[in-house]
Amino acid sequence: MPRQINLASRPSGWPTADNFDLVEVGSQPLEEGQVRVRNQFMSVDPYMRGRMNDVPSYIPPFQLGRPLDGGAVGVVVESRSADLAEGDLVLHGLGWRDEAVLDAARARRLTPVEGLSNSAFLAVLGMTSLTAYAGLLDVASFKEGDAVFVSGAAGAVGSIVGQIAKLKGASLVVGSAGSAEKVEYLRGIGYDAAFNYKDAPVAEQLKKAAPDGIDVYFDNVGADHLEAAIGSLRTFGRVAMCGAIAVYNSTEPTPAPRNLALAIGKRLTLRGFIASDHADRMPAMVDEVGGWLREGRLSYEETIVDGLENAPEAFLGMLRGENTGKMIVRL
Repeated sequence: MPRQINLASRPSGWPTADNFDLVEVGSQPLEEGQVRVRNQFMSVDPYMRGRMNDVPSYIPPFQLGRPLDGGAVGVVVESRSADLAEGDLVLHGLGWRDEAVLDAARARRLTPVEGLSNSAFLAVLGMTSLTAYAGLLDVASFKEGDAVFVSGAAGAVGSIVGQIAKLKGASLVVGSAGSAEKVEYLRGIGYDAAFNYKDAPVAEQLKKAAPDGIDVYFDNVGADHLEAAIGSLRTFGRVAMCGAIAVYNSTEPTPAPRNLALAIGKRLTLRGFIASDHADRMPAMVDEVGGWLREGRLSYEETIVDGLENAPEAFLGMLRGENTGKMIVRL
């Protein structure tokens, strides 16, 4: 019997297991033009926390009593479409369930890559790397010789951002993470400097790591990290505002950044972005990142959690920072 994870209630502050409900559902018959996909892997991502709130945003909120959704990779097991056949590997947006029924037009056929798990299409060859690639190169207008600071650097996006910056000729790449083990991981993948933000104030550690300042900040955290970056950015510095995980579960307004007025004199650019707005960059990203992977010049990590029933805990663990690289649920 197919299963899915429904949103049982809306969280106030940090989500808990009680906000999720694992339910069995009947097998849905196919209409003309639809396919049935047996999901192999699904993604849990920080942006999903915002969708648990019933507030206006760039993407509709999850609905109470209805399944959550998100990126997934699976195999077509039944088809009533001429465009997709049984056995095709596809990428689609109906995760958080064992089995998905959807219009074939909403699925993208994939070609498995030798030596890579199919989960890579949710990570290093998917939206994760597109976010890093477009955010750094297009939104932050990175150029060779820039000094770059990345927060949440051991996460899915951050770990890729730093490597792209190095491969593109950054003069310095600094990352923050939440444990000594993650700091060592960052140094191992090419970060010039890395620090544990729990050890001392972020601004203090960033100034020590980048005494001459930074040109680009890739923000996955917000709050004290954004404040520290504003303090260290040089004139005409650029910020790609990708996420603010530090405040996603806050129930009170967050005071930082308290130094935003510095953006005036420094003539800073702070620009938020959504990866889907840069979908046209996907072919270029796959071509360049795929080449780096084949050449062994770029590495990536995944944290795998097995079982749909454990997807809520994987999501909560991701919010707590328990993953290195991309958090993936194997179904």
